[in-house]
Parts: sequence; structure tokens; C-alpha cells
Amino acid sequence: MLIKALNEVPVIGILRDIPFGAEEDCALVCKRAGLRAIEVTMNTPNVLEIIERLSLAAAPLRIFVGAGTVRSLEDLEKALSVGAQFIVTPITSVEVIEECVRNHVPVIPGALTPTEIQLAYELGASFVKVFPVNAMGGPSYIKDLRGPFKDIPLMACGGVNESNASEYRAAGANLLAFGASIFDPEQMRSHQWEAIEKKLKAFLSSI
Repeated sequence: MLIKALNEVPVIGILRDIPFGAEEDCALVCKRAGLRAIEVTMNTPNVLEIIERLSLAAAPLRIFVGAGTVRSLEDLEKALSVGAQFIVTPITSVEVIEECVRNHVPVIPGALTPTEIQLAYELGASFVKVFPVNAMGGPSYIKDLRGPFKDIPLMACGGVNESNASEYRAAGANLLAFGASIFDPEQMRSHQWEAIEKKLKAFLSSI
């Protein structure tokens, strides 16, 4: 189901430092804009309670909620215990990927070099997160990777925004991920959801 949703709307929103209590507002904004998948990073304060509350708010809206910045089996266990539907990592952790595959949980591990990308895919990654892609040249790096890796589904992450989203797609990125450029922590804390919705709609329109 998640893969189908991501093929329809190839974007994942990253919620880092979303304030406790903002889960319903966030889910409604995502629904109105058309976003189908969001992740809460594990280094967000109160992350477990937030994932649980966000999952409850998002489920009736057909929005998938996952956990990001998962760096260990301990992180993974905690995330799954509160209902995370998919896992995103910043690294190529063999043990995390294998545990997700064993439990039939979609996993999008972080990788940067060609060797890491190939390894993550061989281990069973649903998509491979190229991170931080902007540090390697942005869309041009995705285009270069597409030479040897025509068969590996790639997600561009790190510096992706409305102004370059279409370039990443044209270069061959299957998925895009964004964070504070749209889900700005200060705007979330000050309840500026209309501004966030406007940015989100603009981003999705750009691709």
C-alpha cells in the first residue's frame, strides 16, 4: 500500500521537531495538500508519543506515518512499537535493514556512495535514500548514478525544495524528501499551518 501511494505522490515529508499536540493539524494539512507519507525523526522530543498520535490522526486520511533517523535496532524497536508504518535511516545499517525485511516493514535506508547504494538495495531496501544529495552536486549526482543503477529506486534527500524538485525528478529520482524548508519547526510551533500548506501545495505542484 505504501509503495502504491508513493508511486502516485512521490514525496515524503520529514517532520523534525514537530511540537507535541500538533499532530492533527499536520495530518489535515497533508491531506488538503495531497501528501501521502510523512516521517517523524527519532531525535524529535516526545517522538514516540507523537508517532502514535500522528498515526491515529493520519489513518482515516489514508496518510502513511513512518519513523526517520533510525540508527539502531533499539530505535527500530521503539518506532515499531508505536505504529510506525515504514522506516527511514540516514545510514546503511545492515542490521536495521535486515530486521525490517524480516518483519515485512518497508525500509528506506540512507546511502551516499555507489557501494552503499548497491548494498542497501541488495539487502532489501524499498527505496534507497541518497543523502545528503546536495553535498554531492544535487540533481547531477542522481543523473550520474542512473548510469549504473537504472534498476534501483532512489530517493533524493538533503537540500530538496520547490525550486529544484522538478530537476531531481528529471534527473531520475523516484522519490523526493523535504524537511524544514516546508515543515519549519518554528512555523509549526506558532501554528502557521496555512503558510505550511501553501508551501506544501507549491512543492507538490512543482513536480
